[in-house]
Amino acid sequence: MVQGPTPGVPDPTRGAAPRVAEDQRCLLETRFAEGEVTGLRRQVGEHAAAAGLDAGPADDFVLAVNEAMSNAVRHGGGGGVMRVWRNGELIAEISDEGPGFDVEARTSWAVPPRPSPTGGLGLWLASQVCDTMSIESGPDGTVVRVSARLPGR
Repeated sequence: MVQGPTPGVPDPTRGAAPRVAEDQRCLLETRFAEGEVTGLRRQVGEHAAAAGLDAGPADDFVLAVNEAMSNAVRHGGGGGVMRVWRNGELIAEISDEGPGFDVEARTSWAVPPRPSPTGGLGLWLASQVCDTMSIESGPDGTVVRVSARLPGR
């Protein structure tokens, strides 16, 4: 997992999003594939609103989750697993079983990355709109966690 800021460089990980505790109940946990991303995005938005996020922060959280799900579909084997829980923050974890990627090389951005035929801006964009983001990736898959602070925290 990549963590910690580089001076003068926007840090896409800005701290690690917490992991769900074993005894903590998820608000949403489901496998997904390409045709299910839109419906899940709506559900994440409903959970964000129910958790008390205002429209702007809720939309930002949904955008970050959507980008991670889209990457799982496009680069991680066609789908994955998404979990959403609340723990003083609203947290989403998106995992896939794809080939993984070099997190350090793909998330060390002094400026937004250049788009390419295979993408390029999704993780950067997600990192800009959520409060924390962490990425773990290896040959058995990728896990992206994003969080949004809840009002009054």
